[in-house]
This record gives sequence, structure tokens and C-alpha cells, in this order.
Amino acid sequence: MARRVSCRPVSVRLLSVLLVVALAPVAGAAGDPLTPWLQARVREHIAFFASPPPATTDAPATAGVSSLWRERPAGYTGLPRFTPPTSLAPLIRAVEAGVVNITTVGPGAVAGAVKRSTGSGFVLTPDGLVVTNNHVVANAQGPAVYPSGSGVTPGKDGPREVPVQQVSVRLADGREFPADVVGRDASTDVALLRLNGAGLGTLPAVFLGDSDALEVGDWVVAIGNPFGLDHSVAHGMISAKERVLGVGQFDDFIQTDALINPGNSGGPLFNMKGEVIGVNTAIISEGQGIGFAVPINLVKDLLPNLRENGKLERGWLGVVINEDGADATATAPVVKDVYRGSPAAQAHIRPGDRLVAVNGRPIGSYLQLLRKVALLAPGTEAKLTLLRDGGTQEVAVRLVARPAQEATEGLSNRGGSSANDLGLVLRDLTPEVAAPLGYESFLGALVSGVLPRSPAEQAGLRAGDVVMEVNRRRVKDTAGVKAALERGSAGASILLRVQRGDALQYIAIAR
Repeated sequence: MARRVSCRPVSVRLLSVLLVVALAPVAGAAGDPLTPWLQARVREHIAFFASPPPATTDAPATAGVSSLWRERPAGYTGLPRFTPPTSLAPLIRAVEAGVVNITTVGPGAVAGAVKRSTGSGFVLTPDGLVVTNNHVVANAQGPAVYPSGSGVTPGKDGPREVPVQQVSVRLADGREFPADVVGRDASTDVALLRLNGAGLGTLPAVFLGDSDALEVGDWVVAIGNPFGLDHSVAHGMISAKERVLGVGQFDDFIQTDALINPGNSGGPLFNMKGEVIGVNTAIISEGQGIGFAVPINLVKDLLPNLRENGKLERGWLGVVINEDGADATATAPVVKDVYRGSPAAQAHIRPGDRLVAVNGRPIGSYLQLLRKVALLAPGTEAKLTLLRDGGTQEVAVRLVARPAQEATEGLSNRGGSSANDLGLVLRDLTPEVAAPLGYESFLGALVSGVLPRSPAEQAGLRAGDVVMEVNRRRVKDTAGVKAALERGSAGASILLRVQRGDALQYIAIAR
């Protein structure tokens, strides 16, 4: 028999919390159009919990015909602790100024033609940074270039550039600005724009929320430009979180039944605090009321990378995660191995550590760890929280650029060779390898990768170099390099003769 627990003490505690919220001063509340609306909602909740529970709440349910179903007793007033939403008009008035319409013009499929498309976005900063989808601006990445014979009059030297308008952004108040693409990334479908022109500095920037705090059933509002219908509003709720659509490793979409149509792409998805918690991105063409948004916390991690690098420069931690077992995607990832010389090794992360958070944000699977680390730019210092020997530790890790695949394989070779100890990943100059590079076969050993923070990297070696001598000994392949290195004295520096393009030079590597 289930035990009955009274909820009245919980209601009393919640009432006290709501009273504190209602009476506490809110920083920056003056002039905020959302403040009266939020206070009204708090008063509704206070009145609801302050009133005595209805006598019929705990009354037994009435049996239907032949006891095939249950019915609520007469006078039932509704579910406890649930207040239906009221008008969303105050919220919409407070946030719609920060939503923008985006028009892009780019080269069309036919020579001489242009392609025009529309989308949505939102103002990120008062000085003119705007967030939208990558696919909204992907067709407007510069002037169209038409080759000779394409039907466009060529210039004297062949291809002719035909300038086109790239991106135009219109605000809710009717102002229109040209914009440049600061950075974009196809894997996350996020782009960052900068507006140009007069009047910047006081634009109506939106507030960003916390998408990790969302729950299925939370109310949301989508504002955008569907089919060119300026500033259309749709409301709905969160239908699901962490949806995987099969478009890449950054699959982590919010699903909502707020109507999203062509033209809504890049627009904001607001919570009931007027904060952006997602960027509307995709729909399922066969269904209705099934839309997807990129979580705003993912966008927050990506934006500094786009602003600084113009694209997603992926950070690298340098760990191998144990993905064995049925719960590999449901629990915090466990470190199986650590690459030599990697940022993780520098931070003394070791096999068996369980990584539970990155920069204070919890992670529960390998994919979550991959997303959070890969979105951070090389050179970023990240705070990792890990579990070791039953205790919690925090370590600082400075990420590096992800090495090439062959370099990663060299790092993972735990037995190691003396070449890998230097940070060199070598490859034989076979005829198939040498011909495209313009080298003779077996001229030496091709450097196909240089491990980050290795002695070879510090000495200035780079991929594409050809090692021809080791300590004045002629070498023709990787085996010769390894043999020459093994003859050297431990701890002594190594002198390499390297061909780089048409130049020959000596490079000393300190062990």
C-alpha cells in the first residue's frame, strides 16, 4: 500500500520562497517591461498557495460506467501547484525589438543570376553583433565569380567578379543595415554577423538564458520571418531535449511544437523570462508541430571561437574515453587512456578519472564531452571537474588544436619509438607518396605529422618536411631514421638535415 504524504509543508515553503522573490529588489528592474508581468505571475502563485486546499482535492475519484474509467469529483478545481499561462503579450512586446529579418543575395545556379533568400536572427550586442543560422548566409559569402564562356562578359584576364549584395539585416523599427559574416560553422549551423553603418551602439540586444535548465513542458515563444511574414509569433512548449537528427557530432537539438517554418531559421526561441534559450534551425517536412532549435548554451561556447577565428577551430583535450558497456552514453565518461604530451597529460589527468563537468557544466556522456571541448578554441583554458578515488578534483587544462589523425595515432602508440618521443610522425616516401609531392622515391622520411608541444614542434619541424639525415647519417626511410636515432646518446641533442620545398636546412632538436 502506498504511503500518503501531505504536501502542505512543501506548499508553505514554496509560498515563503515566492514571497521573497516578490519582495526582493530586482537588479536592473527599473524600466524593464517584463517586471510587472512577472510580478503579476508571482502574485497569482502566491494567491494559489496561500488559499486553503479545496476540500475535493483528496476526495475519491468517481467511477465511470462499469468502472472502465475514472472521473474527477464534482467541484474539482484543478491540479495542485499548476497555474495555466495567461497572455504572452507583455513578454512579446519586451523582446520582439531584438529579433531581426535577414535577406541574403548570392550567386545563382545559372550564370548571371542571383539567389535571394530570407531568414531570421537576433541582436546579440548593442554594437551590432547578430546571431543566425549558417544556412541562412551560406549563399552570400562574397562576389560571384563567373568563368569565361559562362555567358558573362569576362575581364581582360579571364574570370570576372560580379559584385552582389551579401547580407541585409532589418530591425523591428524598420532600420536596415548591411552586414558582414564574422564567422560561421556548418556543423552547428550557427553564424555570427556584424552590422555596418550609423546608429550602432544602442541596438536592442536580447538576453541569453540557460538551455540546460529547460524541462520538457516548459512554455516557449518563437519569433521570426516565416515565408516573409514580418515578426510572426508562435508559442508552444519544449517537446524533448537532446534530439539526435543524424547531421553530425553536434546533434543536441531542442524539440518544440512552436510553429517553425521556412524563414524562421536563425530566429530566437524565448523562455517565459524573455531569454533566448535556442536558435530555431530545422523542421521535419513530413510533420507539423515538430521543430528543432540549437541550444543556446552550445551557441555560447561557439561564439568566442567564431568571433576570433571566423570558423570552428576545435580544441583538443587528448584523452581516450571508455565507451564499453551499456551505460557508456548515460554516465559521466571515464578516461581510458591519455595521449602523451597532450593537454590532459600536462594537467595530470590519468586513466580511471571520471570527467563530470567542463567549466562548471555537467556532462553525462562521451558525446557531451566531445561537444563541449571541440567548441572551445585552441588556447582556451578550461576547468575540468573529475572524480578520482572517491573525491572531486578540479584541474585547469589549456586546450590545443586537434592534431591530424596520423599524429594522434602516433601519440597513442604507448610502446613508442624514438621518433615518436621527439614528436615526429613519419611516413616512407614510396612512389605513390613522393610523386604528388614532387620528390624522388625514398629520398628520405616524410614528416606527416608533428605532435603538439613536442620537441620537434618546438624546434620548428612541420608536416611536409623530408628528413634526409640524422646526426650526419644519410637516411632513406622511416626505418633508417629510427635506427639512426637509436644509435644516438640518451639525452643528447639530435641534428636533422631537412628538405623543405626547394631548401635544405639543418634543425637541432633538444631531447
